[in-house]
Amino acid sequence: MGRGAEVEFAVKRNVMDRIIDTIEAIAAVFVGLVAADIFLSVLLRRFFSVQIPDSYDFGRMLLGILIFWGIAATSYRGGHITVDLVWASASKRWKRVIDIFATLVLLFVVTVQTYTLFDKVRATYNDNVLTYDLGLPTWPFFAIAWAGDVSAVVLIAIRTWRLIFHPEDLHDESPAAR
Repeated sequence: MGRGAEVEFAVKRNVMDRIIDTIEAIAAVFVGLVAADIFLSVLLRRFFSVQIPDSYDFGRMLLGILIFWGIAATSYRGGHITVDLVWASASKRWKRVIDIFATLVLLFVVTVQTYTLFDKVRATYNDNVLTYDLGLPTWPFFAIAWAGDVSAVVLIAIRTWRLIFHPEDLHDESPAAR
């Protein structure tokens, strides 16, 4: 590989790493928002006998957003809990084949999930579904959750690319990779 190709590859890799880091940071922000919503709701209810309007709706929708952005955050790193006796007993070459196959299946499943979640966003928008107390439209929350699912597809695609062409670039946090 020539010097120009190495620089181009480094730039692409850095762009991919920035995308990964940005998606993980957004997921972390939603963890903080859910925690703050729960903390404030409990604090206000317990000590001031006050309830935040639409607290239940916001908590429910923020939790949904957190779930989809959490899927995005865990999809790339491979740090989620896995148990696979076949993979553990396979040779290094077959482990890679299994990883590529499993990641391709995950990519397909999450892509279909993203497509169906978009239908939910569209239906919520078309049906003008509103929150109970304040009457706010709920479709933006569903759209943000859908964006998390799209991010998961992007990260799984990056992981698949790296598994196939550049496995040394994976930032795997699974115990088997260490």
